[in-house]
Amino acid sequence: MSAAAMDYEQAGELKIGQVGIANLRVRTLDVTRLIDEMRQRVQRAPRLFARAAVVIDFGGLPEVPDEATARALLDGLRDAGVLPVALAYGTTATERLSEALGLPLLAKFRAQYERSDAAAPAPVAAQEAPRPAPAAASAPASAAGPGPSPGLIQAAPVRSGQQIYADNRDLTVLTSVGAGAEVIADGSVHIYGPLRGRALAGAQGNEKARIFCREFHAELVAVAGHYRVLEDIPSDLRGKAVQIWLEDQQLKIAALD
Repeated sequence: MSAAAMDYEQAGELKIGQVGIANLRVRTLDVTRLIDEMRQRVQRAPRLFARAAVVIDFGGLPEVPDEATARALLDGLRDAGVLPVALAYGTTATERLSEALGLPLLAKFRAQYERSDAAAPAPVAAQEAPRPAPAAASAPASAAGPGPSPGLIQAAPVRSGQQIYADNRDLTVLTSVGAGAEVIADGSVHIYGPLRGRALAGAQGNEKARIFCREFHAELVAVAGHYRVLEDIPSDLRGKAVQIWLEDQQLKIAALD
């Protein structure tokens, strides 16, 4: 029997990770208006939106559009300068539409909206917990459990093309975020150096999250999906220490004293 050597080297290495993809939540099925809005976004911030990957979410509509309407929207968005790459998962009708269009389904975007749009769950009746046994007199106070998490701390500069994601916690960057880099947190983002790339706080819908930055030159900032690009930011804030937060569904940016 031949003992020929076998090559186990992979031709392509596949990794699953966080990716920065824009989500277009369709609330009014007006194809012409949607295309015009996206074209304006690309024209205002071409470095950010030109040829950007976009997920289309029909979850804000009472029903999924028919295939012809969806194709017209996809073609128009491509003509406007962005690249529709998937549909956000919603219903079995969405799944059938994605198959007809030849697009994959992505689930995480829809889940964010469902958490924020859904009514708060009814409170669960409290149950009396069993009383714990008395603690031993010699047990140290620190044995009660670990302290609060400090969040994710990034000590090295975040360079162009890199993305740092703090899952369900705050993110602190001790140095700089370069142009073309992206920092994302489900909580707040703190940057102790220049911000030249993109910073997104409250990535899973936390409207209380904030962004703090010592030197502000951001390509884009966002809190809970509400964003502003550099072209929309007053010039007198550029290079300043700022904080960014959400108030009455409007993104606010102010200099820090």
